Amino acid sequence: MSHSTAAAAPVSERLHALDAVRGGALLLGIVLHATLSFVPASPRFWIIQDTHPSVTLGLLSFTIHVFRMTTFFLMAGFFARMSFHRRGSWGFVRDRLQRIGLPLVIGWPLVFMPIALIVIWASHFPNGGPIHPTSGWLPALPKFPLTHLWFLYVLLELYVATLLLRGAMVWLDVSGTLRMVFDRVFARIMRNPLAPLVLAIPIGIAFCLDPRWINVMGVRTPDQSLVTNAQAWIGFGTAFGIGWLLHRQVDLLRLIERCWLTHVLLAVFLILVSFAVSGVMLSLPVAPKLPVSFATLRLISAILYAPAIWVSTFAVLGLALRFMSGFSRTWRYLADASYWLYLIHLPIVMALQVALSQLDWPGLTKFAIILLVALPPMLASYHLLVRFTFIGVVLNGRRAEKRLLPQGGIATA
Repeated sequence: MSHSTAAAAPVSERLHALDAVRGGALLLGIVLHATLSFVPASPRFWIIQDTHPSVTLGLLSFTIHVFRMTTFFLMAGFFARMSFHRRGSWGFVRDRLQRIGLPLVIGWPLVFMPIALIVIWASHFPNGGPIHPTSGWLPALPKFPLTHLWFLYVLLELYVATLLLRGAMVWLDVSGTLRMVFDRVFARIMRNPLAPLVLAIPIGIAFCLDPRWINVMGVRTPDQSLVTNAQAWIGFGTAFGIGWLLHRQVDLLRLIERCWLTHVLLAVFLILVSFAVSGVMLSLPVAPKLPVSFATLRLISAILYAPAIWVSTFAVLGLALRFMSGFSRTWRYLADASYWLYLIHLPIVMALQVALSQLDWPGLTKFAIILLVALPPMLASYHLLVRFTFIGVVLNGRRAEKRLLPQGGIATA
């Protein structure tokens, strides 16, 4: 008997929550990028470093970075399997090319050109300009600045890998026996209170094997090359696969919902300790006589940060399932809008960061101004130019179709 079905009503309620999580992950990306010019860091890692850095915004940036993309790719895997079984193989491929491939191909030059101009503008200010001027920041294969659209590129790779893996599994396991074994093993892992720690093992090993890794990097994002690095494949590929397997056994979501408070408290602890360790590691150049070596600190950091990724991901899912399971017109609208907002936001946020960078105002004030100035026109552009137009059909599917489905309309991304 298949483990992939559940009662219709609970599934519908959970999909409202999961759609909110998926849209929220994209919206948090806008908040994350708005913090980056204020993060205290040496050397600089963003196109401009504000004259008024903020430890508070550094902590906010660090916290969002821990769980956001893992949560996003987990939801991507969950909704990808749903779309695959609703549309069939070729329908799924056509849909993904339209809603993921087309925005990448068309959107990249449209966002990269203004980003390049803003980087040049930032170079006229102290502590601004290209981050890696010696290696170049213009396209030069295989180096390629995918910018914030790298997630679309990785999604396409994961779709291809998943379809190939699934095809091989179906061919080898005609009776379905092997898949049932995998379902049982996965369910046993998920029912164990230590499930987040088990899921953290692959990315934790990847962190330890990377001699350049420190926890402020999180999972190394493949935003500067068309060759996706192994760490991204392991971290985001694992999340995508877990999402796919969760859709096979939707009732396992109840376990995540039930433990939401435990996961939230543990996530807060792990994130705060990891943030403190990152501060110690970044201070090593000016405080070289610490009683532990950098290698030891890096190992401790990996042991803390890898579980923090999965515990905080479970915490976010549990919170959503516990408190956002009902239909909300506001969250549905924001979930639909989030894909468009994320695609267009980076040049707008960067331009505001550069414009405000030299003002003698508190960092928190300037951060708030960036969001208050950027978000209203972006939302207006979605409502006027996207929601009821062919662009909305490309990004989110037909609205008539979405009204028939409980999972909402943003791309499986």
